[in-house]
Amino acid sequence: MERENLSGIFSIVLGLIFILFPMFSSNLISIIVGLSLLFFGLSAAFMGFTMRRNGIPYSLISIIIGIVAVILGFGFIFYLDALSFLVGFQLYIVGFIMIVFGITGVISKLNRISSFTSILVLLMGIVSIALAIFALNQPIYIAIIIGIVLIIEGVSFLLND
Repeated sequence: MERENLSGIFSIVLGLIFILFPMFSSNLISIIVGLSLLFFGLSAAFMGFTMRRNGIPYSLISIIIGIVAVILGFGFIFYLDALSFLVGFQLYIVGFIMIVFGITGVISKLNRISSFTSILVLLMGIVSIALAIFALNQPIYIAIIIGIVLIIEGVSFLLND
């Protein structure tokens, strides 16, 4: 089999797992992200201590990043739902950026089309923040949406031949 066919089949199976078992998928992603952050944090802190002994500046930054990553890693492993947290955080950032651009465009009033576009961007920013709130409260639906996207991606890989 070609690589695209294998990728397509893997995406479809993974998508079905996300749809059929959204809580398991969400928890598994949290554990994977948590372990990744934990190992990254330990290596960054170790690297920072090694740099400090050799007199290299910026070692404190590496140590701080390592400690923060370890704390977040344990948080994702034992408490936080990484999927809803990361998606919600990303949507908050996008929403605030869109709102700022929308308000800036409305205030500048270059022309009618620009004002209309700015209003649409402003409204989409508000919708993005609403989705962020929804993602933080309902991680099950985010897992299902990711499953649907994975299935669509898998089918597109299979049909690409």
